[in-house]
Amino acid sequence: MHSISRARRLRAGALTALASASAAAFTTVYAAEDAAVESVASAIISAPVRAQSLGIVRVDGAAPTSLPSRIPTTMEGVSGEAIARDINATDAEDALKYLPSLLVRKRYIGDYNHAVLSTRASGTGNSARSLVYADGILLSNLLGNGATFAPRWGLVSPEEIARVDVMYGPFSAAYSGNAVGAVVDYQTRMPTRFEAHARVGYSHQPNDLYGHQHDYDAKQASASIGSAEGAFSWWLHAGRTDSEGQPQTFANRPLSSSAPAANAVPVTGAVSGLNRANQPWLLLSSGTQYDTVQDQAKLKLAYDIDPGLRAMAVVGLWRNRSDGQSESFLTDANGRTIDHRASGGITQPVSIDGKGYTLSAADFPQTRDELEHRMYALSLKRRVRDGLGWEVSGSLYDYLADRSRAYAPTSTPSSTLPQGGRLTDQAGTGWNTLSAKLSWTPDGSDHTIDAGVSQERFRLRSRVFGLDDWRAAAGGAQSARFEGDTRVRAVFAQDAWAFAPDWTAVFGLRGERWQAFDGLTQALATQTPHAHPDRSQTAWSPKAALSYGLSEQWVIKASTGRAVRFPTVSELFQGGFSPTGSFINNDPNLKAERSWTSELSAEWTGQDRDALRVTLFHEDSRDALYSQINPGINTTTATVQNIDHVRTRGVELSGTAGLPRRVTLTGSVTFADSIILANTGYATVPGDTIGKWQPRVPRWRATLLAQWQARDDLSLSLGARYSGKQFSTLDNSDVNGFAYMAASKYFTVDVRAQWRLDKQWTLAAGVDNLNNYQYWNFHPYPGRTFQVEARWDY
Repeated sequence: MHSISRARRLRAGALTALASASAAAFTTVYAAEDAAVESVASAIISAPVRAQSLGIVRVDGAAPTSLPSRIPTTMEGVSGEAIARDINATDAEDALKYLPSLLVRKRYIGDYNHAVLSTRASGTGNSARSLVYADGILLSNLLGNGATFAPRWGLVSPEEIARVDVMYGPFSAAYSGNAVGAVVDYQTRMPTRFEAHARVGYSHQPNDLYGHQHDYDAKQASASIGSAEGAFSWWLHAGRTDSEGQPQTFANRPLSSSAPAANAVPVTGAVSGLNRANQPWLLLSSGTQYDTVQDQAKLKLAYDIDPGLRAMAVVGLWRNRSDGQSESFLTDANGRTIDHRASGGITQPVSIDGKGYTLSAADFPQTRDELEHRMYALSLKRRVRDGLGWEVSGSLYDYLADRSRAYAPTSTPSSTLPQGGRLTDQAGTGWNTLSAKLSWTPDGSDHTIDAGVSQERFRLRSRVFGLDDWRAAAGGAQSARFEGDTRVRAVFAQDAWAFAPDWTAVFGLRGERWQAFDGLTQALATQTPHAHPDRSQTAWSPKAALSYGLSEQWVIKASTGRAVRFPTVSELFQGGFSPTGSFINNDPNLKAERSWTSELSAEWTGQDRDALRVTLFHEDSRDALYSQINPGINTTTATVQNIDHVRTRGVELSGTAGLPRRVTLTGSVTFADSIILANTGYATVPGDTIGKWQPRVPRWRATLLAQWQARDDLSLSLGARYSGKQFSTLDNSDVNGFAYMAASKYFTVDVRAQWRLDKQWTLAAGVDNLNNYQYWNFHPYPGRTFQVEARWDY
């Protein structure tokens, strides 16, 4: 062991470095270009609250994590108290804002279909490369992979979170290959006495994107009540979000060289700019401006059959109604707004700067989504006692109703259905899980054995109908049908072996049997359905980890693991429509994605919250699953294909430091070099994606959060987030990140104040994106957003 004086010098040196590096980074990143940021950001270090024992990281907090704490690998976490105090959290995913290397693509408050999670080596187009749980219940939407398969965040409210923890990488045999990026675990509250809570919040976003000034507001209200009486405890929560988001899509045209049609209307108001390929274009209208109302309710019941043996039931309800609207930028000489129906038809020729263009219905999308999803879960869990613990659990997630309407009028000259459209009905879609696990430490042994069996089944039922009136008509003729199921049955075993003082080794193996069956696609109701052959595959995924405690302050950890991410049911069988109405087909013969992930970490833990971590990571993926346009297959629409070889290497620094005057700094910096090394497919010509960056995985990311407990009843926080240059396309042709459909770098600053008036009342106010940075991830992120909230606790 090191001497006390040396430990003090190490602690003092680390705290000094953290404080000075964080301050320098905060003042430099705002105005710096990528090169300047990288030179400063490499000094920022931060980490979460943690304690250690024999080199094993254990996440501290009011509620225990369900993550496997005996795995010596990177884990980060934040408590519910810290979330409420430091973070402007309007949705459950906001709890992850300042954790290292994570980004949730949340476009507006209540974003229900695009708020996907990205990690160190996975972009926001790869939602199936991470797992999200709440109280052990699967929230990840593994029906598909991509922007529209966001985790079901709405079934967790920020105020019910006891804590959230993250394990980086596929290093536990207890999880499927979807854990290749990260496993997120939310632990929610269960009362120990009678308690009641209520919260109201309001958010306001003034937005002037492309010179069109609008205000977008969100209102939230929730209430919770619960109690514990003897062996029985219960919790009931209900909430509503009524949110307006900024526009997400924009009708556009390349500059025309054609003369206007004879009946073209001269218009002004088109916004000129450069598209993501740095080519000039015109933006003609905004679209997909969602007005969303969400209702969420959850009932949790628990009964302690014996000391340490608990039965629990959870029922969750999530409803969503969302209307997507459009607005034309164009006006004629009389100030009249001009859209595709200005002259009474369904197309409108216009003249812009003396050149001809034609407006169509696709330029002015209108949608209405009406969803009702339900979640059920049961578990029986025995805490570890006399060296033995076990758990049996099951869950069901059901698309009770899922109807999406879209405006798509006919293009016949007679315009017989000017309000026509389509209806996509996914009722009957969903998933279920069943698992049994045990943990056993033989008396007097240095081994702890974890083992289990599980099954997950995913069911797709999607039908598309034509509508005479897209807004309210019942479904007409069926125009498409997609069905299929996938199932994964798994067995795992894992041994944590403390084989010597300060040494621990963990060895695990996971075996999986994947099946895809009952696949069916049908283009028209009059056509014979096409049934796809059933498929199956068996895969084995070994895991290994090792830790060594150098001293009471320092620990070295190494971990490696194989992950097999099987194709989702939607990647295999789900067709659909592009934003322009083009038909998209996926591939029922896709291969599974296979990855090896490894990391090496050095961690220092000082007194109180002081900590420092440096992690080297490496991921090697074969047959990576991506959606891409391949001219060799189809020249107009994207299909999901296997990318032969993607490699990611990088380093992550994180730490936390307590400074004088009750100030705490946390922060992180991640460098990731993610490259496509081989790809049979291509974007334009063979080989054009090889050597290019993996889409939406930036080289540099950084976070910084400063929290000041000004008084016992007043807390102030200042946060900053940075992401460097990135691309959206496999061939990296989107060189202009600051454009619609591109992905940009960003730097945002957030502030928050929380004031506890008394034991019952708490007020909070904050601003997200205080510097009003305009940034993009295909769609535009929110601008400066003001938030206030009031909370009552009994």
